[in-house]
Amino acid sequence: MDPAVLGGKLASSLMASLVRKLFAPDAPGAGLVDRPVRLKSLVSFRGEQRRLGEKEIHVLASRLVEAATDVPGEPPFPPDETTAVIEALVLRLLALGEWNMDDVQAVSLGHRELARRLAHRASPATGLSADADYFLDSATEWACLHILEHFTRRSAFVARTLVEQTRRQAELMAKVDQLLERTPRPGSRDHAFERRYLRHLADRHDHITIYGIDLRDSPDRWPLEVAYLSLEATTSEERPPEEERPPGGPVSVQLPAEEALLAHDRVFLRGDAGSGKTTLVQWLTVTSARDGLDIPYVLPLRTLIRTGTLPAPAEFLAAVSCPHTPPEGWAERVLTAGRGLILVDGLDEIPAPDRTRTRDWLLALIHAFPGNRWLLTSRPTAVRPDWLAGEGFRELAMAPMRRPDIATFVHRWHTAARAPEYEGPLLDSLRTQRDLARLATNPLMCGLICALHRERRGYLPTGRKELYDAALTMLLTRRDLERGMPTTSDLGEEAQLEVLQRLAYALVLSGRTEMDAETAEGIVERCLPSIAVPGDARTVLQSLLLRSGLLRQPAAGVVDFVHRTFQDYLGARYAVEEGHLDVLLSHAEDTQWEDVIRLAVAHARPRERAHLLKALLSHDVPRLTLLALACLEHATALDPAVRTAVESRASALIPPGTKEEARALAAAGPLVLELLPGPAGLTEEAALGVTVTASVLGGEEPAGALAVLRRFREHPSLEVRRQLAGTWQRFDTEEYATEVLDHLEREHLFLTCKTAEERAALARMRPWHNLAFQGPQRAEDILAAVPAPEAVELLDVQGNPLLTDLAALSAFGSLRVLRLETCPTVAGLDRLSAPLTSLTLTGVEDLSGLRSFSGARYLSLSQELPGADLTESLPVDAPLEFLFLGRNTTDSTGLRGLQHWSGLRTLSLGPLTTELTVGDWQAVVALPELTELHINAEIIQNFPHSVELMPVLPGVETLRVSAMHGAEDVSPLVDRLPGLHSVTLQSYPGKLIPEARYAGVFPGVEINLDQR
Repeated sequence: MDPAVLGGKLASSLMASLVRKLFAPDAPGAGLVDRPVRLKSLVSFRGEQRRLGEKEIHVLASRLVEAATDVPGEPPFPPDETTAVIEALVLRLLALGEWNMDDVQAVSLGHRELARRLAHRASPATGLSADADYFLDSATEWACLHILEHFTRRSAFVARTLVEQTRRQAELMAKVDQLLERTPRPGSRDHAFERRYLRHLADRHDHITIYGIDLRDSPDRWPLEVAYLSLEATTSEERPPEEERPPGGPVSVQLPAEEALLAHDRVFLRGDAGSGKTTLVQWLTVTSARDGLDIPYVLPLRTLIRTGTLPAPAEFLAAVSCPHTPPEGWAERVLTAGRGLILVDGLDEIPAPDRTRTRDWLLALIHAFPGNRWLLTSRPTAVRPDWLAGEGFRELAMAPMRRPDIATFVHRWHTAARAPEYEGPLLDSLRTQRDLARLATNPLMCGLICALHRERRGYLPTGRKELYDAALTMLLTRRDLERGMPTTSDLGEEAQLEVLQRLAYALVLSGRTEMDAETAEGIVERCLPSIAVPGDARTVLQSLLLRSGLLRQPAAGVVDFVHRTFQDYLGARYAVEEGHLDVLLSHAEDTQWEDVIRLAVAHARPRERAHLLKALLSHDVPRLTLLALACLEHATALDPAVRTAVESRASALIPPGTKEEARALAAAGPLVLELLPGPAGLTEEAALGVTVTASVLGGEEPAGALAVLRRFREHPSLEVRRQLAGTWQRFDTEEYATEVLDHLEREHLFLTCKTAEERAALARMRPWHNLAFQGPQRAEDILAAVPAPEAVELLDVQGNPLLTDLAALSAFGSLRVLRLETCPTVAGLDRLSAPLTSLTLTGVEDLSGLRSFSGARYLSLSQELPGADLTESLPVDAPLEFLFLGRNTTDSTGLRGLQHWSGLRTLSLGPLTTELTVGDWQAVVALPELTELHINAEIIQNFPHSVELMPVLPGVETLRVSAMHGAEDVSPLVDRLPGLHSVTLQSYPGKLIPEARYAGVFPGVEINLDQR
């Protein structure tokens, strides 16, 4: 019978009462007098005070068996075996009194193990059937289950359990202490070594070395933390299915290079010469060493390969000449635990035959020690694209430095060099000189430019040829020699230049920037006899691709130069050497050849320079004249007469004297930016012309244009400052705000915001007094962009359907001028608390609060006014001095009631849509202070009868006719305005007013033409 079935036949209350009789009454405390407490001291049928004997145990066993068998159904065993079963159960219960085990130990055994031990201790039952044996075992287990339950309910059990646990813990701690004393802890020695090793790594790699710079004032080592720049790495990944535009295919993903190992444990990083691969390895080493989370191993392959056999983990430190000796087995313990950061640098720096065994060595380590992080670096063309793709390596490529990266690098370089006075001029040069900016796209070249600029005391780009020469020498020979690398094949510097310049000239002639590898090999093949270098063309080309730092292979079977600047420089060098000056001049009209021609002047001899410059001037084309002027910076030795001719011709173009000349100058292209002067010595007109030119070029060359405009940010001229403030949208929002806008004098100047980015930039600037917001923008967003709304005096809101309640703008408590244009849903004109003196409303449907502006002196309206009289719409208490009435305003009211504002000095009538009557003009006659009248040309053109009805207005001294197309007859106004002192005729945008047509129309009065 299963114990569970037996439990169903025996009531738990019966079994519990029988079990309690087996044991002595409970006692308080932990029972520590008899130590330890044994079961034999707990049972009630032993000792001097026993309550039960064997007879009583027999009775208890009988009751238990009878209760189990006295139930309906088939009996668990034959009835004739009842006595034998009872006797056997009695013997098992009596065995409790023979044990030295305590109750805590019994409970820890469990009821089944306790039952098994009781059966083993008692005399074995003989002669029982299988059913009787099974019943006896089940009954014993059920009894033991209740016995253990009884123990746990005793008041002393919990206390005794705690005491027993305390004893066991004390014994265990003593044994562990003995074990620790006998056996030294290997982890403690590892930990002490790791502290020394990580400190050594941090000190050793906490600097950047610039190879190949031989300048006396420029140190070649910089603190890593000062000079390190976070560059980006790019990778191609499959587009997620949910992205539809552009459809499918791989996409380019950019991430900070130092985060490359965060998302993937295995990374293969490719980058061109000087792109920052080794510096990234240093940065990862230093940051990891200081964090102490991973153990870096810096393994430059050019060092490891010298020993012949690539090292096992235990030999890593010795192979790189680390002065610290690790504990035995330390490296394997680190890698087995997955704590290693293995940085294998310079796959391209070892011979091609060694790369296969390097791959096998690397993969063997990865498979033997999974869970670590691995980075391998190489130049792009060292191995095929999928060289490690099958082993789970993620391929990344170092991205070129962006403009913000370059600016950051230049700042940190000059900070480290303690030469801040050279930083600003160099940044300006990098912004305005396109070829120089194209050169500074990686840390190596950017550092070289900084060093050369400082060496020449800030006179870069004077002598730009020297910059290219130094860069070529460094890339072709010096850098590898100083790093302990063999030079490219058997080619010397001049031999390499000969091959490279022929490749460059072929690209220049074809008007392309890349060629297929087969064509490149053919060019190299034809060059080999003249340079007398052993080897075939393919070997020489591959060697140049791998080590020169100038050529690269952006795709399979394609070759190009890492910088267009080097292509143009080397192509110009070859053209001059071969005497192809006429070829250069035949392409002078092509803007793609500008840099080639300028660099050809740098390579040419004095007579050749003069020939080139005279030929450029002979075309008498402004752009070519400016190109000749730009060439002068490269012309160290030149016939003085030629130099004078170039400068004289260019002086008529630069600086521009008017806006029209400025726009014409900008048509010459970004080349102009390098030639524009600073503000010193310029008239206000010339300064405005320079800023207009740079502004127009801002969309084509924003970096160079910004460099010009920032020179004028402190200019006192209001027109210049208006030009600077009005060209914001052509540039990067935050950069322009920081470099230009935040430096401008605010007086009489307003700033326009159209986007969320512009609002964010506005919030970080000094307060502006005059602001305009164009486009849909919520009132709360406008307020968030103005940290000091109480400083705002003019607010102009245009084209904003989201502005509904002017009460939301009540924070602008100092407003004097408010302009609302095309804000159709706005309401609450009467809820503005600001003391407005000027109000302009166009396209505002709700004018119910207009009459509340009792302080208004200037009022401009361009929509139909309610009522039959102006006094029903306009603020009757306002001391108006200027009133503009535009389209539809007088449809219902006419000019009736206008005489109410007797202080009105200027009346401006826009393109009205209804005739003016005699009554309307009589209201005008009744204005005693009126001295200025503005009339839109549409009134003259569409309503000539209104002009005929105009009475004589002798007090009007100033007349302005706006939006003229040039054919309007203004002569009817002559007799009606006899007191005129000034007349201005303003053209409609894009139309021209013929001066001869209107000369002498107003006798004795000078006519000013305002051509728009």
